[in-house]
Amino acid sequence: MFDPTLLRTFVAVAETLSFTRAAERLRLSQPTVSQQVRKLEIAAGRQLVARDTRAVALTDNGDAMLGFARSILAAHDEAASYFTGSAMRGRLRFGSADDLALTQLPQILRDFRQLYPQINLELTVSQSGVLTRRLNAGQLDLVFVKREPDQPDGRVVRRERLVWVAHKSLQLEADQPVPLIAYQAPSLSRTAAIHALEDAGRTWRITCNVREINGVLAALRAGIGVAVFPQNLIPGDLVPVTTTFGLPMLGEIDFTLLDNPRATREPVDALVAAIVARSSLGVNA
Repeated sequence: MFDPTLLRTFVAVAETLSFTRAAERLRLSQPTVSQQVRKLEIAAGRQLVARDTRAVALTDNGDAMLGFARSILAAHDEAASYFTGSAMRGRLRFGSADDLALTQLPQILRDFRQLYPQINLELTVSQSGVLTRRLNAGQLDLVFVKREPDQPDGRVVRRERLVWVAHKSLQLEADQPVPLIAYQAPSLSRTAAIHALEDAGRTWRITCNVREINGVLAALRAGIGVAVFPQNLIPGDLVPVTTTFGLPMLGEIDFTLLDNPRATREPVDALVAAIVARSSLGVNA
């Protein structure tokens, strides 16, 4: 009954209480905005906006129309998203290493859900080893994890060098044990840190055991130790300290997609393609 274009214009006027500001928001001329509001009033058979030379206000009927307009437009937008998005359906159990939440991955998943609204995306966030075991047990369909380079299976999205990271306030003398902030074992970054230090003849001590990336960041920002990060995942308030503290060089790590061969291929392949297409997974701004 009511044209969505007219309803959007009316909502803009109602929210700004100004034909001029509504025109700016909609990038229309002011006469066009006035004309569209008038057309809506004719269609409704009621006056919706009270106008005078000083102010714009909604009538009682205008207040009622505003509620209806918002509901109609929300339903219209939902229907448009449903029918213009992919018709692909299904369930996709996706697991991601928790520190990949620092990358563009959350935005990729938001875009994926908008493009494929009929896919039921179930997200599990954990450490890479836990996710790999759950994948092998058939509890997940696709995982995005960190692995040692040159593994025979999986699809490598990118390779990163591991670096030592700390807060700029941290002080460390050369003869002191290196204070480590590390994931609980088993952990790829923990193992890399300990092996590199022992091979270099450096002593170390664990100052904080963590289970998730937020714990690592909190401990680093408190200045209680150093941690191992992929080079491209260092948050802006932390700094690489490999050279500063004379720490040994670390190896590389692969960000890898692994899938369950028994999973429904279409949704798995769609998410793989979305992640690979945005393979410059850097830290979010």
